[in-house]
Amino acid sequence: MTSDVSGWAEVGDGVFVRRYEPVDVSVGAIVGPTGVTIVDTRNSPEEGDEILRDVVAEFRRPVVAAINTHAHYDHTFGNERFAAHGVGIYGHVLVPRHFEQHEAPRLAAVQADPTREPDKNWAGVHLTPPTVLVDAPLTIDPGERMIELLPIDPGHTDTDLAVHVPDAGVWFLGDVIEESGAPMFGSGSFPLGWPAALRSVLGRIGDGDVIVPGHGAVVDRAFGERQADRLEQVASFVRRAHDSGATVAGAELPAELLGLWPDASLRSALRAGYAALSAEG
Repeated sequence: MTSDVSGWAEVGDGVFVRRYEPVDVSVGAIVGPTGVTIVDTRNSPEEGDEILRDVVAEFRRPVVAAINTHAHYDHTFGNERFAAHGVGIYGHVLVPRHFEQHEAPRLAAVQADPTREPDKNWAGVHLTPPTVLVDAPLTIDPGERMIELLPIDPGHTDTDLAVHVPDAGVWFLGDVIEESGAPMFGSGSFPLGWPAALRSVLGRIGDGDVIVPGHGAVVDRAFGERQADRLEQVASFVRRAHDSGATVAGAELPAELLGLWPDASLRSALRAGYAALSAEG
């Protein structure tokens, strides 16, 4: 558990990002006159503690709120430490359901047999959902700094939440966009709807605005548009494969997609896409 040596980088007026290892997760700090709002809480209680220590050391202000960009473990398993300090946690209204369906079974399996995922330090994790559930656009002002929370249509998950700091032109989009690797079709993903969901939020982002991805360096809207195009390539492939009658295991993966995604990730997209198409009838 080590933080990135570059420390906190200011990406907009009073808005900072620190890229933490493991998994190069981007954690945001939105600094207001009376406190700091944190975006994403990392992978474990210990990693959540590290954020809290780093914020106090750097900004000399209390943490007054936290926001989860989506439900996945590497963005929420630090929640319990924030809640223990009385910090309100904002997140999508469907995070508790996602926890029950996806994160809780995985956590229980690893806690029962840590050798399943030896890189995870989850022995002491207690799933802690957000304390404020967001089901519609919401403006908040913790630390006397205005922040907009905007639910995104199902894409990376059905719990994706855009975090916009309007006076700084900064957007946190979680894993709806990734820069340090290809976007992942993980638990609870919606590969067929993801391109449109991303394009919908990109339509609100200005040319000069900064986008903080869930992993990697900050990007701009043009980067997001290119990523939406690639996600549309995957969605189109899934539809073609389904229409052809190919199985998930037997579908031939296009070389241009294998140049961007590993085989296992594309098979995950096929499984999720096939399930959605079957549900449509």
